[in-house]
Amino acid sequence: MPDRPLDGVRVLDLTNVLAGPYCTYHLALLGAEVLKIEMPGRGDLARQLGPDPALNRARLGASFLAQNAGKKSVELDLKEPADRAVFTELVEHADVLVENYRAGVMDRLGLGWAQLRPLNPRLVYCAITGFGQSGPLSQAPAYDQIIQGLSGMMSVTGTPDTAPQRVGFPVADTVGGLSAALAVVAALAGRRGAYLDVSMLEASMSAMGWAVSNYVVSGAEPQPMGDQNATAAPSGTFETADGPLNIAANRQEQFETLCRLVDRPGLLTDPRFAERESRKEHREALNEALNEALRARPAAEWERILPAAGVPAARILTVPQAVESPQLAGRGFFTELQPPDGVDRRLKVSGSGVLIDGEQLRPVSPPPTLGEHNEELPALLRRWRTSSVAENAAR
Repeated sequence: MPDRPLDGVRVLDLTNVLAGPYCTYHLALLGAEVLKIEMPGRGDLARQLGPDPALNRARLGASFLAQNAGKKSVELDLKEPADRAVFTELVEHADVLVENYRAGVMDRLGLGWAQLRPLNPRLVYCAITGFGQSGPLSQAPAYDQIIQGLSGMMSVTGTPDTAPQRVGFPVADTVGGLSAALAVVAALAGRRGAYLDVSMLEASMSAMGWAVSNYVVSGAEPQPMGDQNATAAPSGTFETADGPLNIAANRQEQFETLCRLVDRPGLLTDPRFAERESRKEHREALNEALNEALRARPAAEWERILPAAGVPAARILTVPQAVESPQLAGRGFFTELQPPDGVDRRLKVSGSGVLIDGEQLRPVSPPPTLGEHNEELPALLRRWRTSSVAENAAR
């Protein structure tokens, strides 16, 4: 691949499971050299997580494979003097360090920001935690589910009868990881050292957008609405002849086009549906009328007809269907890699969702086995020692 924005940037990755590894995976996709520091014989907990017991036993669990391609792995025990010495030398020549230990763990090891900054004043130190380094919850353990609950996210997920419900994937972890990656890139652009305190709780509430702002600005407490969009009607999931269909006719002209295409012109003259706010007020009656009309055709047919006329609509896919979609294939979102030793199947990993100059960001190597690059560490250190001054001056 052509030069990438973070080519030459060196990242020490002390992270585990998802939020931290997801952050450093995006840094690797952007071109950074990511060196994953793992506990000898154990490694990232995600190596043992996933639906395949054989991969978990090989310490190459599917959860690990998903966001560690393009990285290198070395085993260092930061409590052992010899390994600490190697680590601190790596810090001297690194650009970024990312860790997601509980607040204070690195300080107690003598390897926190205060101890490392004198070794490398230009170091960008990024600490990802559930709640941040301060506040009454800073020492509390946190996983994605805990953050989803405390952020209010679960309270608005589901229907009035089923809420609170967990979002179906670890969204708090991934949002936290993306926020951290953005902060790291911003600090690198600033060309100075920085300490980045990333809170998954705060990142998640920021990402909730209108659900939070409608309350803090207008005092409107959001309610769970299932598959309906609170901001407009008709906007949500509807019934067709053979399955569900999402429609988001959020603008007046889209609503008018929808009524024409489903052969329900009478909806346009019904005073209940004449304006945006009245449609929201009478959402159930409007949805009932539209469902009756939409049942005349299968979802795939409506998916062809409605968007062609400017009405956003699409089927609801399963994950396997989404993975195989022509849209993702057309943009080369997934990359097939040579699997690491211990993986006996095709390995496909996702991209970042960003093309740079028309090129998909792809990992340059498969996820590493535990300690795969231990023997390369002396050579890596020599390279970092001899080139870091000139390269960083150029950056």
